[in-house]
This record gives sequence, structure tokens and C-alpha cells, in this order.
Amino acid sequence: MTSTNDDHRQRQFSDSDSESDHGHAGSSSLLHADLSNSIFKSYLEFTNQSSPSASDLSKIQSFLTSSSSGALSCLICLERIKPSHPTWSCSSLCFAVFHLACIQSWSRQSSDLSAARATTRLPISSQHASEISTWNCPKCRVQYSRSQIPKHYHCFCGKLQDPPSDDPWVLPHSCGEVCNRPLKHNCGHNCLLLCHPGPCPSCPKLIKSKCYCGAVSEVRRCGFKNFACNNLCSKRLQCGVHKCAQPCHDGPCPPCAARGAYACRCGKEKQERECHDREFRCEGACNRALKCGKHRCEKGCHEIGGCGECPLQGKRACPCGKRVYEGMPCDVTTPLCGATCDKTLSCGLHRCHERCHRGTCMETCRIVVIKSCRCGSLKKEVPCYQDLACERKCQIMRDCGRHACKRRCCDGDCPPCSEVCGRKLRCKNHKCPAPCHRGACAPCPVMVTISCACGETHFEVPCGTEMDQKPPRCPKQCYIARLCRHGSNSKPHKCHYGACPPCRLICDEEYPCGHKCNLRCHGPISPPNPEFTLKPKKKKSIHQTEYTPGSPCPPCPELVWRSCVGQHVGADRRMVCSDKTQFSCDNLCGNPLSCGNHYCTKTCHALKNLSATPFQKERSNSCEECHLPCQKERRPTCSHPCPLPCHPGECPPCKVLVKRSCHCGSMVHVFECLYYNSLSEKEQMAVRSCGGPCHRKLPNCTHLCPETCHPGVCPSPDKCRKKVFVRCKCQTLKKEWFCLDVQAAHRNAGSDPRDIPKNKYGIGLLPCNSACKSKVQVVDSELHSRKSKVMEEKEPETEKNVPKRKKRRQQVQEGKQISRLQKIVAAMKWILLIVTLVVVLIAIANYGYKGLMWLSDWMNEVEEQRQRRTYRRV
Repeated sequence: MTSTNDDHRQRQFSDSDSESDHGHAGSSSLLHADLSNSIFKSYLEFTNQSSPSASDLSKIQSFLTSSSSGALSCLICLERIKPSHPTWSCSSLCFAVFHLACIQSWSRQSSDLSAARATTRLPISSQHASEISTWNCPKCRVQYSRSQIPKHYHCFCGKLQDPPSDDPWVLPHSCGEVCNRPLKHNCGHNCLLLCHPGPCPSCPKLIKSKCYCGAVSEVRRCGFKNFACNNLCSKRLQCGVHKCAQPCHDGPCPPCAARGAYACRCGKEKQERECHDREFRCEGACNRALKCGKHRCEKGCHEIGGCGECPLQGKRACPCGKRVYEGMPCDVTTPLCGATCDKTLSCGLHRCHERCHRGTCMETCRIVVIKSCRCGSLKKEVPCYQDLACERKCQIMRDCGRHACKRRCCDGDCPPCSEVCGRKLRCKNHKCPAPCHRGACAPCPVMVTISCACGETHFEVPCGTEMDQKPPRCPKQCYIARLCRHGSNSKPHKCHYGACPPCRLICDEEYPCGHKCNLRCHGPISPPNPEFTLKPKKKKSIHQTEYTPGSPCPPCPELVWRSCVGQHVGADRRMVCSDKTQFSCDNLCGNPLSCGNHYCTKTCHALKNLSATPFQKERSNSCEECHLPCQKERRPTCSHPCPLPCHPGECPPCKVLVKRSCHCGSMVHVFECLYYNSLSEKEQMAVRSCGGPCHRKLPNCTHLCPETCHPGVCPSPDKCRKKVFVRCKCQTLKKEWFCLDVQAAHRNAGSDPRDIPKNKYGIGLLPCNSACKSKVQVVDSELHSRKSKVMEEKEPETEKNVPKRKKRRQQVQEGKQISRLQKIVAAMKWILLIVTLVVVLIAIANYGYKGLMWLSDWMNEVEEQRQRRTYRRV
């Protein structure tokens, strides 16, 4: 078993080596892949470590992985760097590797552009500008001088010129010797690794060093000699009084933060301040008496004794300075001399023309002078303080050579172009973000990480080259579980790129008929990682295999009963499972149609499919099409039929709008049928509510329901709280009761509130009193007197007993009776109106026809004139 595993591993290594895309043999690439341990050997021996897993070696390890896997690419041309190509590597920050020819062309172009830019902007010669010109690293943008343009091909450490590229035991572009470059931080030690790409690691030597505060000394690695002891710093601060109270730290101590009461410089005011800010000035003036005894110091807060002499003693001059007075007391104001001031104004060109005066001269010089604009295209008389600028836009091309200056009144010194370059970089993925410039754009600074399938081994390549790289080899075992049925019994294999190797065990899959497949396993395999695309490899000899990974089992070779092409019962024949011969019978097809609801009524025929032979396709007839309307019951159930013709699957959701009134009947809601039927009965009742007050009348009274719109019977119809006026029988007395009390009073009186008319509701519930009786007598007497007067004015006794309704009906009929003359007049009016309308219509038709004819003649005349003009032009 062990020997089989070893053979399998050796076979895997040999296969992976043969897939290398280098021009050399697979053994040389494998030898280069194992050089990392030899490069790190001296460093690991010195630090007593077993593997290059330290954080300061990760950058070098990434460079070595890229070089060993052939993924080292030039950032300028995006081509692979082969072992035989001369190279140059940046030694400042990024340590990126470039083709020597590419970096030479890049540096010359960059330095020439820098020299041309300096010549246009500075008053220097082209030779001097060429000497001071600089160029940048394409990746980290570190500046190099023109003299640092590489001229020869050196190894990484710079000791050997033109290092050999055919030695399989030496890293490409390396001399194979100890690097011996000075380490960073100028510790005095040199690098112990073999000549390598990337930065040198931190110094591993042991030295005795002190912490930041100097209180503790320890033996530490030279690269990590600076440390903090976590004790208090206790260094004397700048104030010279207090000590630092922070833990041991790097750099200078912070300002002293001890607070105390300190006086200002003049000593008049005291404030509580921090120690480092103890010296301050108050905002008051000094106001001490000067030596003259007549004036006081007008200076701000200052130290005692610093007032000085009185500024008005000794020789004094007038404000313009032309006349000097000696021996004048300091308290006497200097007189004006009367001469012209003649001081230089703020413009620096003209002088003040006013008489000698106190105070400052005028701030703006208003003398009119002839000025020219910056570009020299306009001259004009303007006040001296005013600048002159014209509206002319500069048309000179900026240093980018693509855009004009467009600045108004430019003096010729055009600023650099402020537009973004935006050209596609060589990676074809990003655009240049730099300001618009001449020459080639800087390479894309983005680095793409390429890793193995498990992500343990990885390296970085420039953006744009990731599609041409091959992932690194990984010594870890593959973590992808097999998808076939033998996943638990299959042998483990190493992490790889692409699909897992096919399983070698027997399929042993059981057919539906009960037989088992005797071929090798052809179950599904894990798909390859689509993150990268490998280069096309050389075509290998293709061996015919009896199986294809991921394909289903072949047809069963046993004899089976097979039905006709229409799958009809009773028309079976005994055939081999792998035999694809088809036959038809004379029965009806009966296959389900495309709608999935009905069946074909044609004679048994073969259905069209992709696997049929050309002869079968000619003989096959498609099933008939279903043109019946859809008869399915919709889900959720509704009364609306499906608008589509007969179709497979579920019917589309019902979008018919249904109307449902609210519970109180005040408004109508419109819902989509699908939405309304999908709600539960409780939710339907909730959405049908209008949200307003219920508009239904209570059953026992004439009032509306006080509740919000609700389903069912109005709650508590016997508890209506509306106020109702209650009267006595003669309607003299009136009181205000609650409706529920009125209903109770009617029930107590032996009558149902529902049967009481609206105008009788609440009448007769109050008992009449003496006031009611006296009022009734007065009313009766008045009515008796009115009746006697009416009887005297009425017609004879024959008409006295006629009811009022009958009299009114007779009066209406008399009003409706129309005389014959009135009917004739009305008929004449209608006839005259009809004749007038007919005449008007005839006139409109006549004049409309004439107008159309005139419009047609005019359009023909215009068309003739246009054609005449066209012929004249021709």
C-alpha cells in the first residue's frame, strides 16, 4: 500500500513538472523551486529557526515564489522575465524587478520630459536642465537622478556584473554569494542571506541595548533593539522641575501638564495654567509712568523694567519728516510744516501729494496711469491701485501637449494641466489617474495576488499579467471533497490547480433495471477554479478511454422490453438496452401536448429531439398544437377565468380588479383579485374598513353608529348616547335626554322604539302640566276664530266638503290644459327652427366645398412654382 502511494506521488510530481511553461527542462525549474531553503540557510542557523516563517522574511519569500513559478513580470512591458533576460531592481522601497532595456527607455524618456519642463519654467539652459533632471521608479515613484540610469546588468546585491543564468543551483539574476549589503537603520551589520530579490531582513545578531528611558538593559536582536520596559519614564521634562509620568516611550517626552498658578509678564494677573504654558501675557496695557513723568507706557504686557525712554523726547520732526524741531517738550504736539507730504504710497511708485498731515496717507493710489494686461494685448488708462486684465483666452498648449491653457489674460507662464489623463494603461483594466502629461503613462501600480487552490502558497504579479500566470505548486493536501460516490474511499492527493484527477475505482452504480455498471468511476469531479486562466499547453496524445469523468453511466446492455416511440401499452418488443432503434405502432399518439393538459390525437409518431438520427428526424412529426382556452382552476381560487390559451404550469396571478364596499357602505374599495383572495377572512374584513365613522343607522333609533366602520351588526344598539329632545303630548314642554333613556321610556310605555316614526320619536314622554292646558285653550280659541273667517270667504256649501288634495289636483290639471291656438304657435316655432337649421347646413356645405376647391388650386399653384424654381437651379 505504501509503495503504491509513493508511486502515485512521484507520478504527480512528474506530471506537474512536465507542465512547466519555461523553456528549460522540468528538473531545472524544480531545482529553482527548492532554492529558498538554501538562501535562508545562514539566516536560519543564526536565528535558530527551522523555516522561513518570520514576518520580516515574507517579502523575500513572495519574490522567491514568483521567481520559482515563472511569474516574475516586468511592470513596464508586462512580459515575463526569463532567467536569461538582463534585469534591474529598485533598491529603495518596492524592490520591483524590470527588464534592463525597459527601465533604460523609461528613465531616459522621464528625464528628458523633466528637463524639457524645467527649461520652459526656469531660466536655465537646456544642458543644466538635463544635468538636474530626475526620473521615478515606475512602481514606488522614488526619484533617481540622471546619473543613476542603469547601464549594466548586475545581480541583486550589485557585486557581479552579468550573472550567469544557466546554473540550476543558483537563483536567476543572482550571483549565488552572500548578499553582504548593509542592513537598515545603519546598525553596522551586513545581510547574511545569499544574493536575493526584495528587501534585506532585520538584523538577527544579539546585542545589549537599553530601553527608551534607559532604565533597563537587555540582550536583544539588533533589528529589534528598541523596546519599552513598561516602567515610568521619569525623565526630567523641559521645565526642569517635573518628571515624565508616562510609561517608557520612544521619542521626546510630551510637554509638562502639571497645573499651577502663574503670573503674567507684568505681574498684574495670575491664572491657573499648565506648566509648559506658564509664560503668558495679559491683555491689559502696561500703563506704567515713563521717566519723563508726563506719559505712560502704551506697550502690552511685558517684563518689569522694559518700558524704555519716552518716545517724544529728543529731536522731533513734523509728520512728513522734512522739518526737525529740537528742544521741544515731550508734552507739546509737533506742528505741521505746511510742505507737501511726499511720502511713498502703498503702490511703491507714486508719492503723497497732500500737505504735511498726521496719520497715514491714503491707502489706495488713485493716480491714473497707462497699464497693459498680463498678456500684453490690451493697454488702458486705469487708477494705479487697479489691476488690468483682458478677456482674451490663452491658446498656448500646456506641457501635456493635449489641452490649451484657456486661462484669461495669461502672461505666458501657463500652469500645468489640471485635467486627468484617463488613458488606458497597459494592463487594460485601469485608467491613468495622474494629471495629463506627455509621454507614456506610468505602469499600473495594482498588484494581483495569485494563490493555489487552498490559498497557503501565493505570490503577487503586476495587474494585467494575471491571465498569463500559472498558480504556484503547493505541498499541502487537496481539501476538495470528491463528488463521486467513492469520496470516502479515494486516495488523498496534493493541492493542485484545476479539476481533481478522476477516480480509479469501479463505478458499481446500479441501473434502474437492477444491473450494475462495470466501468471505471465516471462520476462528477470538482470544477476547476475559474479565477485564473492558464496558457494553452502542448497537445498531448489523446488515449481513448472507456469512460468520461462527469458523464452518466452507459445504457444497460441487457435485453429489455421496449415500447414504441409513442410509449403505447401492448406494443412492446424485446430489445437490447443499448440498442437505440425505434419503431411506431398504429395506435394514436396520446403523448401530452406542450400545454401539459391535453394529449395528441395523431397516429403514433416519433417526437422531435436532438438525439434522433437525420433519418428519424425526416420521419418524425411534431405533435399538434393545443388551441383550447385554459380551463385550470386558478390558485388562489377565484371566479375569473385565465385569459391565456391552454398553457403548461400554473396560471398567471389574477390581476382583475374587484370592487368591495366597506362595512358601512360609505365607499367602495378596488382590489386586485390575487391580493384580495390571498388574504384571510380576518384580513379581508380589515382591508374593507374605510377607517371612518360607521354610516349605518342603529336599529332602535334614527342615529348613526358611533363606532368606526366595522363588519356585522353595530355593537350596543340599546346604548346610544346621542341627545334627543323629549316633549310632552302638546309639545309645550321640552327636555334633552340620552337616546338610550328615550328608548327605555318608550319600552316602559308599552311601544317598540323601532315602530315609532321619526317625527313622533320622544313625544309624549313628558307629562303635561297646568301651563300646557292654558296654552291649549288659547290655541283652540285662535283656531276657532280663524275657521269662522275662512268659512265666510269660501264658495258655496257644495265645495266645503271637498278635500284639500283633490282641490290641488284640479288646479294642476287646469294649469296643464292648453288652448288650441297655443299648440299651433308652438308647432310653427318648431318648424321655423328646423328650416333655419337646414338652410345653415346647406350654406356651410356649399361654402366649405368652394373653400376646399380654392385650397386645392392654391396648393397646386404653389407646387408648380416650387418645381419651376428647382428647374431653374438645375
